[in-house]
Amino acid sequence: MTNQVTGFTRIYKAAGYSLKGLSAAWKNEAAFRQEAIVVIPAILLAFYLDVSSIERILMVGVLILVLVVELLNSAVEAAIDRIGSEIHPLSGRAKDMGSAAVLITILFAILTWATILLPHWR
Repeated sequence: MTNQVTGFTRIYKAAGYSLKGLSAAWKNEAAFRQEAIVVIPAILLAFYLDVSSIERILMVGVLILVLVVELLNSAVEAAIDRIGSEIHPLSGRAKDMGSAAVLITILFAILTWATILLPHWR
């Protein structure tokens, strides 16, 4: 069955689903809340710092990327948990890979911020 909604109505409904997803992540995912609590002030700090526009975009972009990857990781975990509660190696592997993606993204964000800020502090 295909969705017959088009145009602005489709965009409006899609935005509503997106907000519903963000709300679910905030309510149900401690890791998302923790990362958001770090990311939001860091984004504000990026606008305060004396860096170029491109550097600011990179600093903010990698922080948003952390939240995006966490949302995707949470979606994978929710889908696997929906399938069943029994332990299965493939389920564990998928969850571990999602967690690894979040870790790599956080490390990339730290590297990006350090690369941009260290020359400014010398």
